[in-house]
Amino acid sequence: MDSNSLFYSLELVAGSGNTLNVEQTTALQTSLVILKKNYKFHRVLFWGKILGLKEDYFIAQGRGEDEMKDKKTLYSFNCMDWMLLAPATDSVIEEVSKTAKGSFVGDPSYVYEHVEIHRAGGRNDAIQEEVVTKVNEESRLAVTVHQIDEEASVVPRGAYLRSPHGLVQINRSFGGLSHSEAGKLDNFLHFSKAKNLKKKSILEMGDLNPAIDFLDVLSDDIPKGSWSLQLECASRVLVLRSLLWPGLTFFHLPTTPQHGHIYIGDGRKNLDLPFMI
Repeated sequence: MDSNSLFYSLELVAGSGNTLNVEQTTALQTSLVILKKNYKFHRVLFWGKILGLKEDYFIAQGRGEDEMKDKKTLYSFNCMDWMLLAPATDSVIEEVSKTAKGSFVGDPSYVYEHVEIHRAGGRNDAIQEEVVTKVNEESRLAVTVHQIDEEASVVPRGAYLRSPHGLVQINRSFGGLSHSEAGKLDNFLHFSKAKNLKKKSILEMGDLNPAIDFLDVLSDDIPKGSWSLQLECASRVLVLRSLLWPGLTFFHLPTTPQHGHIYIGDGRKNLDLPFMI
């Protein structure tokens, strides 16, 4: 959610229990302005909080000219001092998926270890070799933020435009979804590189506008039913909650451009969801 409207936005998602105390909110409103200036970001978003056993990680994201490609993630323990997270590469994602299990500790230098036994040779002369994979929690944090962004970041249809050159920017003329549109999952999109658009038929593609329909719709998600859509505050606020990543809450005020999402959770994916639906 945008740092410029943080205090107001937090109130809209408070029904999920996703909120911060006054001290944290006040610190964020000050530090995120400084962060924007120091890193020369076009805008700064408060991404959320990942809970740890010792400390919690507060996450912020800075956006550049291209909203999708020019993105940097930072974390803090006190909402004032921010440290840059390295991008999550494919090799790091693979290491983390093998190694890091359980709750976050709250220490970026904490090392997770995974031991694999590799056997070579025949039955009688088999040679056993131990392969140890190590990864620190800072890498796990970067991978978790990346995965949640890929699988659960949400925007209303029309909120962003893609130019013919591929530049993705905020649609300044977006006035919000109507009340009827806000009640349909088809009008909400994943703010990540599209994976399902190529699978659509020519007939389906003919109804799409390339400038705004360049993202995957939430209704195509597998498993079906991985999103909870509700109208709250006397039907003034549309709230979407991810069941795949518990703690991810998105809000949109119909007929206004105001929208955003926040994640406050333990950073663990609900892998049992297909068996729960």
